[in-house]
Amino acid sequence: MNKLAAVGEERWHLPQHAHIIVYESEQGDELLTIYDCGAAQKPPSAQVIGNLVRVRAEHELERTVTGYVVSMREKSVLEKQDDDHFVIVSNGSD
Repeated sequence: MNKLAAVGEERWHLPQHAHIIVYESEQGDELLTIYDCGAAQKPPSAQVIGNLVRVRAEHELERTVTGYVVSMREKSVLEKQDDDHFVIVSNGSD
């Protein structure tokens, strides 16, 4: 399931108020569940398996028992670095 708008090869637009729920498994893998907005009552826009290694955009981070939540505060882009690694970078020009 990936309903995020593509902005290039292996790059997807994240809305300004996107929430990324990161579940950390015991094996070291992560499940990223991406919502357009934390307040919206709708299903996630995407789920990907991999590791979110860096966030280079304005955000808030909240630790949970099973991982963490990244609440974006500006328009950004999810970029796939390789098979297992993702970063989020600012897309303020959008």
